[in-house]
Amino acid sequence: MPQQAQATPPVRRGGALWALVITSVAGFMAALDNLVVTTALPSIREDLGGALHDLEWTVSAYTLTFAVLLMTGAALGDRFGRRRLFLTGLTIFTGASAAAALAPGIDSLIAARAVQGVGAAIMMPLTLTLLTAAVPAARRGMAYGIWGAVNGLAVASGPLIGGSLTEHISWQWIFWLNVPLGVALLPLARLRLAESHGTGARLDIPGTLLASGGLFGVVYGLVRGPSDGWTDSLVLLALFAGGALLAAFVLYSTRAKNPMLPMRLFRSRAFSGINAASLLMFLGMFGSIFLLSQYMQGVLGYSPTEAGLRMLPWTGMPMLVAPIAGILSDRVGGRPVVATGLFFQAAGLAYMASVVTVDASYGSQLPGLILSGIGMALFFAPASNLVMSSVRPSEQGIASGANNALREVGGALGIAVMASIFSAQGGYETGQSFVDGLQPALVTGAGVVAVAGVAALLIPSRKRVEGDGVRGASEGARELEVVAG
Repeated sequence: MPQQAQATPPVRRGGALWALVITSVAGFMAALDNLVVTTALPSIREDLGGALHDLEWTVSAYTLTFAVLLMTGAALGDRFGRRRLFLTGLTIFTGASAAAALAPGIDSLIAARAVQGVGAAIMMPLTLTLLTAAVPAARRGMAYGIWGAVNGLAVASGPLIGGSLTEHISWQWIFWLNVPLGVALLPLARLRLAESHGTGARLDIPGTLLASGGLFGVVYGLVRGPSDGWTDSLVLLALFAGGALLAAFVLYSTRAKNPMLPMRLFRSRAFSGINAASLLMFLGMFGSIFLLSQYMQGVLGYSPTEAGLRMLPWTGMPMLVAPIAGILSDRVGGRPVVATGLFFQAAGLAYMASVVTVDASYGSQLPGLILSGIGMALFFAPASNLVMSSVRPSEQGIASGANNALREVGGALGIAVMASIFSAQGGYETGQSFVDGLQPALVTGAGVVAVAGVAALLIPSRKRVEGDGVRGASEGARELEVVAG
């Protein structure tokens, strides 16, 4: 089907810079809310009441709707206009953030968190697509570097920001923080972002329902497994039903005329390799941050703010290194930079596993934190570049949505797997029992991230990619430069 006609907007002074600022801040807001609530749960329970499973749902409701609807949000943007849907998602997210801050009870807070996830799922995959359309191909690596740095910082600093706001102001401010940012971004996005579309094909309703239902089942099972038990009937039903629906989605997409996610994309070693590496990276990273932030507070006795500050060599490193990584990926290709970053991250986690004790000094942990921070920073920017350059321009929206969905599934899987290993080998009873569970979990995280590094090495070199199977992407880059002015 011919590509939908795209209006060519007038050239805007500073268009690429504005796009970078708008998409980075929007991505920061969406990524931050993955973990920002975790350190505020005791204060939320004190104010609103609720049982333990209610508190868990204040985290899980967001993760669930976010992960499930990412590909749907990207597909809607391709069909009806990426800027238009970005504005819609941003409006929903901002309004739901205000509703969460004003929630009078735990049930209304959970409902607001679920709606937040819907807005983030529409908004998040389109940030990368809109950024690609605004930035010339030669400078995309650096732009992806800054975008990735901001998003990586949001993911990793969620517990610090949530803990600091809760400790010094109130838990409501973890949600109020989004409101002025969203209100400021809405007119900027309307005025400064150029509209773009995908293929113009009809929305794939069967594919959307199969993908959403499958992701819902799998993510629900992963989220509930550690607390309800992996043999719980509802958890098992969710996992098996979700897996069956995803298998049906793959089978359907191989035969459909205009599928939401064309399975032929995975024939590209670049696309399949970077998506496998992304899923495994987030599995190891999310699970490790989840447990290490608790270790610093529950075992070493730091306050939420103190723990977050001590994590800065890891969590803050992307702001320093990721832009450099983006420039390097422009010059030498993304594969070596991504693989190096993943092996650095794996080495950092393995080192941390070897030094965590009930009375570990901060100095002994510092090398592992720095290694992990450099590794995470080297991953984010080139990974985004590899995803967007491995497909045709008309497919970049759904490619971004698929990659973000796999990252979210990886994050949910990481917390579930590493929490299960932690519970099997240790627990919260004493500092030593926590360390006994933490060490094998970190070793597992290190191994998973190392496998992600191997997956990254399977990605073809830049010359091979440019000459084999991604010619559409390089041709489309020129189209996008024309569209973006």
